[in-house]
Amino acid sequence: MLAEQRREKILELIRENGNVRVNYLSKLFSVSEPTIRQDLDKIEATGEIARDHGGAYLKNMQLSVSSLSLEHRENMDLKRKIGQKAAEYVRPGSSIIMDSGTTVTELASAIKGKKDLRIITNSLNIALILGAEPNMEVHMTGGEFKAPTLSLTGDRAASFFQNTHAQQLFLATAGVSVGGGLTYPGFSDIPVKKAMIESAEEVFLLADSTKINKTAFAALQALDQVDYLITDDGITEQQAAEFQRFGIKVITA
Repeated sequence: MLAEQRREKILELIRENGNVRVNYLSKLFSVSEPTIRQDLDKIEATGEIARDHGGAYLKNMQLSVSSLSLEHRENMDLKRKIGQKAAEYVRPGSSIIMDSGTTVTELASAIKGKKDLRIITNSLNIALILGAEPNMEVHMTGGEFKAPTLSLTGDRAASFFQNTHAQQLFLATAGVSVGGGLTYPGFSDIPVKKAMIESAEEVFLLADSTKINKTAFAALQALDQVDYLITDDGITEQQAAEFQRFGIKVITA
């Protein structure tokens, strides 16, 4: 991996987790700790992160948490359309699993007012959006709090789904392709996503077109378990055809 590519992956990881440690990155990317420190110095120069002893963190993380604001606010018009389209597939009286992230949060806003739903989520802000809705029952996983996504992650979050069954899962991703499957910036979410998928009858992947054929660091080999891809009209005919041939129904918002 080239140095510039490595720095992009490191920044994705910081945006996802909120902070990183030098020794962890050194092992993850199989480079020396001095090399990682140089990478972090260069990333810090962009103004998005700050260095501390042994690592780095997102500068705006405390403000984001206190205001319940998510990172990854790009392409919000597309994400809003996708969330509204996904809401059309939420059936009254059903149990649904809702992943964390900006696109699934748009879905949460779009289903306010629906009746007799049981919501299972690892997302703090989605629980707050839907928790006060009449005739909605909201359950949250346990796990380690991840500030930039306002979510709970790790093995404890995954274990919540062992005895859970839902009709539908609305899943987020950082990147998706037929060749590379579903990918995410960090490894802590992988067991959670896998457990969610195994607990649902139908899996709806919500991903704007900028995430198609994009690859993040950690791979989840579960694309064959996705039933529907809800995306925007930026998807090309060739990309849509590839997913259709793979057995995934493509829905355009």
